[in-house]
Amino acid sequence: MNLKQAFVKNFLGKSPTWFKWTIVSFLVLNPILLLILGDVSVDSSGQKSGINGPFIVGWILILEFIFCLAMALKCYPLQPGGLLAIEAVALGLTSPKSVYDETLMNFPVIMLLMFMVAGIYFMKELLLFTFTKILLSVRSKVILSFLFSLVAAVLSAFLDALTVTAVIITVAYGFYGVYHKVASGKTFDQTHNILEENEDHFSEDIKQELESFKSFLRSLMMHGAVGTALGGVCTIVGEPQNLLIAKVANWEFVEFFLRMAPISMPVLVVGLLTCISLEKLKIFGFGSELSPSVRKVLEEYDESQSRARTKQDIAKLWVQAGTGVFLVIALGLHIAEVGVIGLTVIVIATAFTGIIEEHKLGHAFEEALPFTSLLVVFFAIVAVIHDQHLFSPVIQWVLTLEGTVQTSAFYLANGVLSMISDNVFVATVYIGEVKQALDSGQINRETFDLLAIAINTGTNIPSVATPNGQAAFLFLLTSALAPVINLSYARMVWMALPYTLTMSFTGLLAVIYLL
Repeated sequence: MNLKQAFVKNFLGKSPTWFKWTIVSFLVLNPILLLILGDVSVDSSGQKSGINGPFIVGWILILEFIFCLAMALKCYPLQPGGLLAIEAVALGLTSPKSVYDETLMNFPVIMLLMFMVAGIYFMKELLLFTFTKILLSVRSKVILSFLFSLVAAVLSAFLDALTVTAVIITVAYGFYGVYHKVASGKTFDQTHNILEENEDHFSEDIKQELESFKSFLRSLMMHGAVGTALGGVCTIVGEPQNLLIAKVANWEFVEFFLRMAPISMPVLVVGLLTCISLEKLKIFGFGSELSPSVRKVLEEYDESQSRARTKQDIAKLWVQAGTGVFLVIALGLHIAEVGVIGLTVIVIATAFTGIIEEHKLGHAFEEALPFTSLLVVFFAIVAVIHDQHLFSPVIQWVLTLEGTVQTSAFYLANGVLSMISDNVFVATVYIGEVKQALDSGQINRETFDLLAIAINTGTNIPSVATPNGQAAFLFLLTSALAPVINLSYARMVWMALPYTLTMSFTGLLAVIYLL
């Protein structure tokens, strides 16, 4: 191997060669297109002429970034997406200041990821204990799926969707790890790394059991993830954009809930009914049951954990339970920023459970920090959208409409754009335009309130269509769990499709007839 081949081999590591060349072609194509297309010129009379090259290349960049997200199982999106973001800055499609401003605006989300997700890590024993009991006591997959979706919805109404997603990821990873350890011929108390374990020596029966278990966990994950969207739309603390819209509209917690209820409640009911239907009909990748052999292993694990549990371990569970109660109360009352509460959880959960070594603390951040880095790259792409006014044509068109047509168009436009871009950004742009229209006298307060409701529901409900539409979905896609259970971008889109159709249509009907 010569030095040139070594460079090629090192570029994006073990990802497929075709993927590497695709990324290289993106990086080469973008500046060429920008040079060929040029920019809009303005003559002495103020007339614009020429092609808006940055606008077109900006949209191409978005599609390229979505491709990187879609290929998350081939290569973590941080590296190829990051290269595209760096190029966007170099080409002048955005600026370092715009990226910084966009990141700073979303700093609460950054803190949430850094500390809250890590805080959940130190509560995993309690979570695994609780959910194992639920899993083993509820034998019906339909009821279990319903519970996962409902609990995720209720929790997301008071906690952040990312926090809830982190919980269900931890639980699912724990379940799979237990069975995989036994399948590898190890005992429960032996150390085990799923990713490093060679499965070639597994028998065909074991491999089939693993595939069945993966399918079972995928369905639970998707039910839970959609559940976070169902609950997140309901309250002021459910999603970051909810708080943003509520501040502009001057709505308190109860008023926000009541204004959203005509849309959020029917969507919640339809979402839960969709969950039951998918499991009953066994379509779109749902319906896989927990096999008796896997259930037996989990039951044995639960029994062994109970026998081996010392007074110290019991004390740890009580501390984690107390920390969980504090977490719910603190988030429900919004006593501080979510990230600060997460840091408090880390301090309490470690101080009272004997975790004082730096390397043990470090493990908690292994899952959170890569995604935090990816989210900053995502904000860079959002900065391109902002600086190049990529959504402006849609926004201006919608503002020309009137009455129910306008409200419905706002809902749909927010939904479509939120499938592509960051929900917070879409909500920020739209609520800003609507507030400006209110201040200038274009619309009255009643119309403003209706449009604000449409913006909130539009950025929350239809966005379940794609992983980049919901931060919780993106977090799930890029988590350590996703490659383990073969949860790809395309599979997430496919499994979310029935939810997207039923929930979006219900939301649209509610906007038309109930607002």
